[in-house]
Amino acid sequence: MKIINGGVCAAKGFTASGIHCGIRMNKTKKDLALIYSEKICSAAAVYTTNLVKGAPLTVTKNHLADGKAQAVICNSGNANTCNANGVQVANEMSCLIANELGIGAEDIVVASTGVIGQPLNIEPIKKGIPELVRNLGDNSSDAAHGIMTTDTKLKEIAVSFDIDGIECKIGGIAKGSGMIHPDMATMLVFITTDCAISSSLLQKALSSDIKDTFNMVSVDGDTSTNDMVTVLANGMAGNKEITEEDESFRAFMKALNTVTVYLCRCIAADGEGATKLLECSVSGAKDIKTAKKVAKSVICSSLTKAAMFGADANWGRVLCAIGYAKCDVDVSKVDVSFKSKKGIIDVCKQGSGIDFSEEKAKEILLENEIEIIIGLGDGDSSATAWGCDLTYDYVKINGDYRT
Repeated sequence: MKIINGGVCAAKGFTASGIHCGIRMNKTKKDLALIYSEKICSAAAVYTTNLVKGAPLTVTKNHLADGKAQAVICNSGNANTCNANGVQVANEMSCLIANELGIGAEDIVVASTGVIGQPLNIEPIKKGIPELVRNLGDNSSDAAHGIMTTDTKLKEIAVSFDIDGIECKIGGIAKGSGMIHPDMATMLVFITTDCAISSSLLQKALSSDIKDTFNMVSVDGDTSTNDMVTVLANGMAGNKEITEEDESFRAFMKALNTVTVYLCRCIAADGEGATKLLECSVSGAKDIKTAKKVAKSVICSSLTKAAMFGADANWGRVLCAIGYAKCDVDVSKVDVSFKSKKGIIDVCKQGSGIDFSEEKAKEILLENEIEIIIGLGDGDSSATAWGCDLTYDYVKINGDYRT
């Protein structure tokens, strides 16, 4: 397996585009994106667990009931959530793009992101769709820009991998910066592959993967209304269709996980106002459930996040977060270390503080990628979660997000 260029256009048969159609007032920001496959695809998706869901999710669920799709349309700047005519607008988006592409409206994935509770005017989208289709090409980055809201960095990746000696490719783009929390953290992720795989196994692969990836990301503890991760597989690589959980399926899972972990790290690192990517690695847990709950608890701790922003090796905040994780953990066995490219430093052994150099700890924690390493000393299970520091800018960004 190797990293390649191309994002969602790396796989055979996929093209993309992104334009400014007028949903957002800032004409320099793209606000409409399209991903299209030459052939109908096996499709799979997972959605937010928030009881309040954006209208596009309702429409997309209906469209993917047969496990098939051929295109994705997404607007930014307006979430199309909590609107009386939201489903109507999402359906109209499907019909408009389907007519322009010459495919069925039921084969469209619809997504929206942005402000909640504001009416979404279909007119800018309607006027922009002809240009959106004309611009289809090797334009993954344009599509990635078209789905961004408060994101400050482009999020895309692609990898190539072999199935029985045949090269397959898988790539993805993502948006996500705020309202990010486990159990489908707020994000939109669109993944494309030319690997041939059945819809049922594609759904199984995605549903299994997110438990250790997108559900292990948190920026601020808020789960959004519009989260969606979709995968489209058009089979144009020419491999024998994967219909069983065999070696080919495991190779596909590994490639998918490479894409999703990369995008998770990108989302966490670009958290609203963030200056540091935090990775919490837990080992020695009694079971995987405990490992995940501890990792999530630490990465979600506002006090820990604030300490990392200040490069303060306040390991007591890590212990505190472990303590309220509601897990069967023997705190007297817990070890904690901090690590970055500047080195690693042990700060807690068997639940108690130890002597360490505050100067060295500060040097380590001043880096923009920090690993919080926790050993529970109770078993063989492990887990990883991703997050970011908590800064002054997070409040500034969200203090006037709507206005």
